[in-house]
Amino acid sequence: MTLTNEPQAVETDSDTPEAGSDAKATSTEQLVARRYGAEFPGELAEGNATIDLQLQHRSVRKFLPGEVTDAQLNLIVAAAQSGSQSSNLQVWSVVAVRDQERKNRISEALGGHPYIENCAVFLVWTADFHRASRIVEKKHDTQVDTIGYLENTLVTFIDSGIVGQNALLAAESLGLGGVFVGGVRNNPLALVEELGLPEYVFPTVGMALGIPDPEEAADTKPRLPQTAVLHHEQYDAEAWEPASAEYEQHIGEYYARYGRDNYSWAFTLNRRIGSLKGMHGRHQISEWLGEQGFKSE
Repeated sequence: MTLTNEPQAVETDSDTPEAGSDAKATSTEQLVARRYGAEFPGELAEGNATIDLQLQHRSVRKFLPGEVTDAQLNLIVAAAQSGSQSSNLQVWSVVAVRDQERKNRISEALGGHPYIENCAVFLVWTADFHRASRIVEKKHDTQVDTIGYLENTLVTFIDSGIVGQNALLAAESLGLGGVFVGGVRNNPLALVEELGLPEYVFPTVGMALGIPDPEEAADTKPRLPQTAVLHHEQYDAEAWEPASAEYEQHIGEYYARYGRDNYSWAFTLNRRIGSLKGMHGRHQISEWLGEQGFKSE
């Protein structure tokens, strides 16, 4: 597979694919239709290569053999650092893991995930006030006393998420693929130990990167209709009901193409937020954050 620095071109075809079909989309409008699982009911501005690449995103969990080179990783991180940052604090870091035994240990600590074990590089994005606090202490002889407040926890988590998304988009533009791994928060202290994370550094999300396996049974997954998420002037507290009913149909059709009949998004929500069991231990995250210096008061 040839990797380039150019955004992936949208494949052209004389046929017009139906929304949600396995056929390749040929225009921005068709990519939008695939993203929603139905023709978009409103107006759309003219697209471009950047937006088309964003619209084609899918999570990749199966990888072909091959590496992510240092040169590629350097460019991906440069793109990540180009993301917006609160007050230019730059309170995040990322640990790149290529060592196979270390990837295996991380996978085991998180419950066993082949996409961690088989990816070319596993990136662990972290909330990082270690660097900033040491600079303040050494350069200004100031005892830092604000990291334990919730605002700074939010800032560093949000900013690490921003740069992570920038990185994944950059990787996709190079012909790579990947998946975010929120499971690092199931057992964050194991990663603290494995990666040698000091005080004021906490793993926020992982990212498995590599060369996508084209045989993986996955495609552009539909998202909620915009009527569920886009509110004009004031929040519409009733918009969720018709939008979610529409979404159940489209996401059900998507999963049916891959042999998963009777999929229910409502069931997925219930399993994840209906009880503590669905949090996979993350209800303890406040305690775990406190152990790394983020009391989040």
